Amino acid sequence: MVWSAAMNIKHALSAVIFLSGLSMVLASVDVGVELAQADEGDCAITYTRTACPGQEAESYKKCDGKQTCTKNVAASSAEKCQEAAVQACANDRLTVTASKVISASYKGKALKSKAGKDDMCLDYAKRDTEFNQCAKK
Repeated sequence: MVWSAAMNIKHALSAVIFLSGLSMVLASVDVGVELAQADEGDCAITYTRTACPGQEAESYKKCDGKQTCTKNVAASSAEKCQEAAVQACANDRLTVTASKVISASYKGKALKSKAGKDDMCLDYAKRDTEFNQCAKK
């Protein structure tokens, strides 16, 4: 009986040690995931929307109700970040959002449009058909 109790304690201690080691392994995996996510956030895109009259609440929803917000996206280079910023200019809510001003930075360094401006939407090909269309629909 004493021997059986000693074996149970030994097994319990082994289980505790095993689970402690497992939690350390899982914690290190979790840290690796956080680091990978940080790498993906090297491209910061700042959105500033101008709403169509009376549409402020709906227009600003994508920024949690604020006119301006910054979102981090994955980009492998400054050029890819610049491309993502220009693509962020797309406006399919023509009667909700009048226009956007999009700026970007890669690894903390501000990027310029191809025209040398802060607003990436100046390079957006569909700017004339997707911006300032509030009254046309």
